[in-house]
Amino acid sequence: MRLVNWNIQWGRGVDGRVDLARIAREARALCDFDILCLQEVTRGFHAGPTRGGLAGGPSADQFAELAALLPQASVIDAIGSDLPPVGAARDRRQFGNAIVSRLPVRQVLRHSLPWLADPAKPSMLRVALEAVIETDVGPLRVISTHLEFYSEAQRLAQVTRLHELHKEACDHARRPAKAEKLNSPFADTARPMSAIVCGDFNSAFGDSAYCRMLEPIAGAPAFADAWTCCAHPGAARAATVGLYDHLQWPDGPFACDFIFVTEDLKPRIAGCDVDQNSRSSDHQPLWLDLR
Repeated sequence: MRLVNWNIQWGRGVDGRVDLARIAREARALCDFDILCLQEVTRGFHAGPTRGGLAGGPSADQFAELAALLPQASVIDAIGSDLPPVGAARDRRQFGNAIVSRLPVRQVLRHSLPWLADPAKPSMLRVALEAVIETDVGPLRVISTHLEFYSEAQRLAQVTRLHELHKEACDHARRPAKAEKLNSPFADTARPMSAIVCGDFNSAFGDSAYCRMLEPIAGAPAFADAWTCCAHPGAARAATVGLYDHLQWPDGPFACDFIFVTEDLKPRIAGCDVDQNSRSSDHQPLWLDLR
């Protein structure tokens, strides 16, 4: 099972051009993914910057655009920030995450993450998008998330919530409820304990939110950083931002995008690395191979 994780900055490359087809092409070339987890996917931000749109002019609905670019896959969306139109525009402005899967998808869950009051910091509502996916290594819960950039207090609360959601899922794995009947929304609640949580954590390697993600979780298997589980002897942590976009990242390159796996998946990791050549976003894509 091959997975790519990427904060795509709505497809805006270092050249300033928005090109979602370029994102899809590069992600496929990276490892012929089965699952693609994306952050900063937009809907309704296509107007110019003076009318509430984003730089480079993304399409009106990037989730629909992804579905057209990847017709053999399912595209699942989750919106974090959902804002009203600006001026004469009619579309709401939505900013969130996506999971693209060419494998069968069972349950889909959309979790709003904590948004603590922190008046000194700008912030937006964040979300974790979860899909239970049938893979060749067994059923997995795959979560695509994007934590707060400015507020450390919010990031830490969001990681704590990710742990709580993981424990809740493991409780369902141990004690599932049966479906009411076939034509009912009351479905079987069984979910796998094995999970992948990936995304832009806005926490540098070794910083507070990263370290909290690795802490033990009572009643559930802990998470491990898939990159550190691979053989990277003597290598510094591969940077995921700041390699080419020096305007947005003036302090230089560092890692803030991660793929975490439950400990039971560690023996299955055949590879995990960062593509440090791409210039199609301000972030670099990561890939994971499980066997």
